[in-house]
Amino acid sequence: MPQDFDLSQFKATYFEECQDLLSAAEEYLGVLQAELSDVDVETLHAIFRCVHSIKGGAGAFNFTDLVSFSHIFETMLDKLREGKLELTEEMAECLISANDVLARLVQMAQDDEEVEASIWKAVADDLEAYTNGKPIPSKSGETAQASTSVPSDDYNKTSEEEDEQGWGLFLDDIGSTATGKVEINEPLSDEEQGWGLFDDDDEVAEPVQAEQPTDTTLPLYSICFIPEAHLLQFANEPLLLARELGTLGECRAKVDISRLPKLVNISPDVAYLSWVFELRTDKSLDDIHEVFEFVVDDCKLEIKEISKSEISQDTAPKATAAVEEPVQKTEVKAEQPTPKPVKEEPAPAQIAPPPVPKPTKKELTEKKAKPNSGAGGSAPAAQKVSSIRVELDRVDKLVNMVGELVITQAMLKQQSEDLANNAGQVMSQGFEDLSAHTRELQESVMAIRMQPVKSVFARMPRLVRELSTKLNKKIDLITSGEMTEVDKTVIEQLMDPLTHMIRNSVDHGIETKEQRQESGKKERATIHLSAEHRSGRIQIDISDDGRGINRERVVAKAIEKGVIEEDHDLDDEEIDNLIFAPGFSTADEISDVSGRGVGMDVVRRNIVNLGGRISVYSTPGEGTRFSMSLPLTLAVLDGMIVKCGTEKYIIPLTAIIESIHPVEEELKVLVNGGVLASVRGEYIRIVNLYRLFNVKDAVTDPAEALVVIVETERYGNVGIMVDELLGQQQVVIKSLEDNYDPISGISAATIMGNGKVALILDVDGLAEMEHGAEKRRKFGNLKQQVLLTGE
Repeated sequence: MPQDFDLSQFKATYFEECQDLLSAAEEYLGVLQAELSDVDVETLHAIFRCVHSIKGGAGAFNFTDLVSFSHIFETMLDKLREGKLELTEEMAECLISANDVLARLVQMAQDDEEVEASIWKAVADDLEAYTNGKPIPSKSGETAQASTSVPSDDYNKTSEEEDEQGWGLFLDDIGSTATGKVEINEPLSDEEQGWGLFDDDDEVAEPVQAEQPTDTTLPLYSICFIPEAHLLQFANEPLLLARELGTLGECRAKVDISRLPKLVNISPDVAYLSWVFELRTDKSLDDIHEVFEFVVDDCKLEIKEISKSEISQDTAPKATAAVEEPVQKTEVKAEQPTPKPVKEEPAPAQIAPPPVPKPTKKELTEKKAKPNSGAGGSAPAAQKVSSIRVELDRVDKLVNMVGELVITQAMLKQQSEDLANNAGQVMSQGFEDLSAHTRELQESVMAIRMQPVKSVFARMPRLVRELSTKLNKKIDLITSGEMTEVDKTVIEQLMDPLTHMIRNSVDHGIETKEQRQESGKKERATIHLSAEHRSGRIQIDISDDGRGINRERVVAKAIEKGVIEEDHDLDDEEIDNLIFAPGFSTADEISDVSGRGVGMDVVRRNIVNLGGRISVYSTPGEGTRFSMSLPLTLAVLDGMIVKCGTEKYIIPLTAIIESIHPVEEELKVLVNGGVLASVRGEYIRIVNLYRLFNVKDAVTDPAEALVVIVETERYGNVGIMVDELLGQQQVVIKSLEDNYDPISGISAATIMGNGKVALILDVDGLAEMEHGAEKRRKFGNLKQQVLLTGE
């Protein structure tokens, strides 16, 4: 292999696929565990394909531990899907632990870490014990991460020295099972040993003579496998396919070296060899086809059953004669090389594969009827959706370019409005068309980054199962809205907050079985996890039917930790929000589940950093609900430009209900300095924007100002007092967190058409600031933590 041959791009693709396969396997395993009484064999097929695909790529890159473990893993899955094993709850737990170990081995391979046998041997022993019906040596869930066992010779027939030298890769390993071992009865000829491979003659080597199968009643199949020249470039390894055939029964192989060029012309990217196998097995034709399912489009393949009348003492020559003849007729003679530097080798892609005998009509029908398989299960080819992998950096760059296009369009539009002649009208019409096309382009680009929250939700059922088992609680997790889409960046940062809140609900929210029975509740508790689009944002709720927040205990802990004073004046909502204070916990004992006071403050900080909000609502004795509101995308938004004094701000259009000019009679000034406005019989709080941000030259009289009424998550409808509305505009969101600490009331910034920066307002943050300002004016002795302004 040339020294400059780089496998990194192939490995990167493999590891990306591994993550998809592991996620799919975890999801199917969750379904499997939930339906033990009625196991769907298609679910087992899907899990098997995931593990099998990971194993195939691992073999191509020589990740030996990963290959060994995945082989044991898929062997048990194979027994289950064939109905030779009956799935139990303990087996399901073992399979889930095996998937964890598989994920860890993949990660270690990706990080080029040295793998110790203790990482996977304990779970491998359990898998083999279940597969063979032997006593289980350990509890898989407890030993998945720690064991001191050494790999046995059962699945490590070849020594490390032999593996490194390449011996034993084919003949011994094709039939590594008890029924598929290939034995050599007499010394091999020079051709059979590989000598003379690079001589002028390209004759096909004689088949390896193997011992005649003992059970001649089983069907005998002839398999002609001719890889396309580019097969190896997709991380496919023909030798792994040969080994898989060996697991199906007694297998003999004959290798065709006729396409092999001179040594100087050999390229490591090209598949030169082809094979003819004879397989005696009790498996079906579909089982044999399944071995080749991932390479069927990159090879020429003929599989046919040899009738008993054709079988005689010299079966091998007769069985392979049909495919041998066209191979011998197509002679690919390598030209005598002229002395050239190695870098000027001829391109190997010019080597054409030999033809394959035309399959029979019956075989074509069988192959066509076989559905395409993948990690997600079987589906007709007509329903398969094609897709490509795109690096996230490329998508981000495209999004940024579209953002700059939006800014440029806004600048040109503003400049065209300054033209008073007919040319200005023509330009205005052109810019309206440009604006429409830009918006359509932007929406299409943003759709590329949108992904369903299912990838995050799918990991929660297992978390609930494990924690409920550890805490001796019975809990059902009900999810809805899994296909709700949100920006990929938001998806990536949702995992930790959701995990923290689920753990909080299971540990603090849900009572023990005895406590629930005493309070007249069902023994099984319920946690609801839901997602939906609301007002241009995504709303994620986590609710439970547990004990609710013990406010007396929360207040006592807050006073004990110095978060609030003893003479506090907090309402229920403010008390509930104390759980987000740093280091706050009501747990009496520290455990591996909770009690250290870290988690909920981190949750709130992460949500705020995403431009979101989190609220908690609780009824003692009935349950608690956490509600998160997040932007669908972190790139653009539709906003209303408002003016306050000398400054311009952006209010998200999705939050605006209406705008009004209040009259004197509709306004009411409170004792604490706050202002209320009566809107159709309902009083709403007025946010004094100029006072909160110390804006100069702003309108200070509410009767002379314009009030924009917005909807908030925690404070209902509030009014933001501004000088005037300047119009609607789609703006590009520019994050402030890279250069500034989080600013209350401000979610981000944008660049206006004139090149100046405008701040995007966080309406919930503004309402919270106004509420806090009123309380400070009334109770100046309260500590800042009570206000929960996010600073």
